[in-house]
Amino acid sequence: MAYKVVLTEDAEADLDGFISYLLLEKGSEQAASNVLEDFQATKDNLSRVAGSLKLCENPQLRKLGYRRINFLSHRYFMMYRIDGDMAIVDNIFHELQDYENLML
Repeated sequence: MAYKVVLTEDAEADLDGFISYLLLEKGSEQAASNVLEDFQATKDNLSRVAGSLKLCENPQLRKLGYRRINFLSHRYFMMYRIDGDMAIVDNIFHELQDYENLML
């Protein structure tokens, strides 16, 4: 089954924040470009595998139906839930962030 991947405003803001950091703080257009390419590849992959990934281990996130997909080549991941034929990405995090506390 193919899923339509939908990014919420929060997820878009998360991605914008990471890209802005790489461009403005680190001064690296190449790094920003690489992360954007990885994001797109991961998003494309999510459209194919969204229903097959397991629910989160955290009981509260599991109850809300959240799943996680890691970026293919970088230390970021998307938190998403499934609604019908849509995979709704609510947030994007770096793996060093305390995402559970940020989401709950």
